Amino acid sequence: MATKTTVGLIGWRGMVGSVLVDRMTAERDFDVCEPHFFSTSQAGAAAPIGGTPQIAGAPVVRDAFDLDSLAELDVLISCQGGDYTARVHPDLRRRGWSGFWIDAASTLRLSDDAVIVLDPVNRDIIDRALDRGVRDLVGGNCTVSLMLMALAPLIRRGWVEWLSSMTYQAASGAGAAALVELCEQMRRLGDRLAPVLDDPGARLLELDRQVAAGFSDPGLPISALGAPLAASLIPWIDRAMEHGDTREEWKGMVETQRILDLDPALPVDGICVRVGALRCHSQAVLLKLRRDLPLADIEAELASAHPWLRVIENTPEATRARLTPAAVSGSLE
Repeated sequence: MATKTTVGLIGWRGMVGSVLVDRMTAERDFDVCEPHFFSTSQAGAAAPIGGTPQIAGAPVVRDAFDLDSLAELDVLISCQGGDYTARVHPDLRRRGWSGFWIDAASTLRLSDDAVIVLDPVNRDIIDRALDRGVRDLVGGNCTVSLMLMALAPLIRRGWVEWLSSMTYQAASGAGAAALVELCEQMRRLGDRLAPVLDDPGARLLELDRQVAAGFSDPGLPISALGAPLAASLIPWIDRAMEHGDTREEWKGMVETQRILDLDPALPVDGICVRVGALRCHSQAVLLKLRRDLPLADIEAELASAHPWLRVIENTPEATRARLTPAAVSGSLE
């Protein structure tokens, strides 16, 4: 029997890692690899093999900073974040480890020795990178990846002159702590509003006053998000860049070029806003086309591009039923 590929998973308890392990289990990936679970804080605990009998691997969680243990494996998948990548990845490569490093963080996205993976639209670029020996495979920025899953077919055809994306990003994009904080804000505001909602004679303005008072409540948690997000939004994500945009907005231009290997570059602008959804990012995109094209031709190009792209009928009924975070959360749609 052939030896199974050994795979180390780091950061598997967070949102991204949890979704990944669920998908790998559903796809029966653990039937064809030998998983080893690593943690920065839970080394020595029981590995998560109970309840998922498909997974047969190391019975104990291993130390995510143990370079000797990491270097034993063929593939390492990190959902631990950029600080972990910056600390561990260079040391592993310096000691000669030549396995595949698969990463969800942004640390390596622009490295010459890495390729951003979005295989429904850039599989040819990934294959060329593998052929030249690239072993660092990195996930792109979430909203850039989603935008290109939808619009890369039009860009590849040379139809798009420039684009501007307006994103409505869920709390999960800021990490697990932000997602929990949003839910806690919802609970505190709900508790404050309960007496008003239970009073049939309450005035509508009292609801508004209670929400406003809740925003000023010193007990409302904002350490992860920096401001109230429940019943609100935050029009700033990540840090400022030198030209006045945020780093999240800057990624739209930079990562689009890298994912699609565009030359000349395609101008990409936009604004990124955090909204009170839990998991699903949304966005609207303004396209400047190079020539007048019938809408039916654009829709046909999109609908036939790849299995993950859906064109939703432009009606209020179809939009409400299929084009909202509530409709797609937890699915592959």
